[in-house]
Amino acid sequence: MYAIVDIETTGGHASANGITEIAICIHDGKKVVKRFETLVNPQRDIPIYISALTGITNEMVKDAPPFEDVAADIYHLIHGKIFVAHNVNFDFSFVRYHLAAAGYDLQTNKLCTVRLGRKIIPGLPSYSLGKLCKHLGIDNQSRHRAMGDAEATAELFTLLLNSDTDGHIKQSLKLGSKDQILPPNLSKKDIDQLPYTPGVYYFHDQKGKVIYVGKAKNVRKRVSSHFTGNNPGFQRQEFLRNIHQISYQVCGTELIAFVLEAIEIKRLWPKYNRSLKRFENAFCLYAFEDQRGYIRLAVDKYRKYSDPIYTCNSLLDGYNLLNKLIEAFDLCPKLCFIQKNNELCTSPAGSSCACEGVESPEIYNNKVNNAIDQLKQALPTYAIRDEGRTGDEHSCILVEKGQFYGMGYISHYFDADNIQQLKSHLTPYPGNDYIKNIVATYASKYPERMVVFG
Repeated sequence: MYAIVDIETTGGHASANGITEIAICIHDGKKVVKRFETLVNPQRDIPIYISALTGITNEMVKDAPPFEDVAADIYHLIHGKIFVAHNVNFDFSFVRYHLAAAGYDLQTNKLCTVRLGRKIIPGLPSYSLGKLCKHLGIDNQSRHRAMGDAEATAELFTLLLNSDTDGHIKQSLKLGSKDQILPPNLSKKDIDQLPYTPGVYYFHDQKGKVIYVGKAKNVRKRVSSHFTGNNPGFQRQEFLRNIHQISYQVCGTELIAFVLEAIEIKRLWPKYNRSLKRFENAFCLYAFEDQRGYIRLAVDKYRKYSDPIYTCNSLLDGYNLLNKLIEAFDLCPKLCFIQKNNELCTSPAGSSCACEGVESPEIYNNKVNNAIDQLKQALPTYAIRDEGRTGDEHSCILVEKGQFYGMGYISHYFDADNIQQLKSHLTPYPGNDYIKNIVATYASKYPERMVVFG
């Protein structure tokens, strides 16, 4: 038995909106044998544009029962049957969410007539309910009302049942079938083509634009996990509706996938990515010349388009580094903004310090430049040579003077000891502290995979 359901709502996601009307057609596999419909008081205002679309007004639902008063009837009608709807994840998320709020746990198989329509009647320009019914000659005199759309969906479902010579419906109901969880506009072929390897994957909208970038140790497993569960939130529901295609890039290692994801999010700025978009270096070590001609070192927050000497994860890391330079090169703690009071300078020079104007700018600046030179020279240059995408290659990431340079794939027979030759085989990419840190962490964990350049 099938429960063909259609609802009208106050908005697009269940967690913040109510149901204004619900219709259920019980289908025995041949025809509709029972019908149920009711207006529902959503206990909130119906937006004007929703009323314009559905014709359901606040006045119409004022005396209608709230959902909890009809929840028992709805649950017993649907429970134990296959839940069918046009774009089933939308209707199911609302019904399941509001049933749960009323104390009923709905667990049932689902069928989506959008997905079934694409499989059983392929090649149509649109699979919206209105255009699909028009193409198939299905009459619907009450468009955007629950019973009108439920009856039209029931007639469409009967046609699909009778036309399903390849057994798509039976296949969709099999235990573990992805058809029950996939977004309505995404083909199962897109999932079936995904590899079980590390990589980066891209979700595309109807126009082909990338709307989300992700990385994974196992691309197929990770992508499938996006579609499990019944989160009724707006972001998830909108996200699922907008996924039309998936593409991917195979990576040799999970590390390569991590780095490529960060690069691609910065490059493409996808709509549904939140993390890594705004990642910037937190704090930096800067040098500038004051009005007296002394070079001052200072730790400050990262400033866009600035040219820092060194980047740090935190203010504390920056101050620790600066204190080491002060001690090693006899720099002035006042000129480095470490000592901020008006007392005598705490450096060994004391009253003879540069901050008192005794030590000349030329002598002091020479010490600062020596500190900067040593700091830059201490920044490591190394490559990480690791597994490739195939057995004939290695992956390679290059860090030059402490900064991420780029990455790529090289032959097993390539000599990675020459940095200039290596750079000619790699693709340069823009980096940031996030990339630098994950590469450095990996290098410290697997030092045997490093090639260090002197």
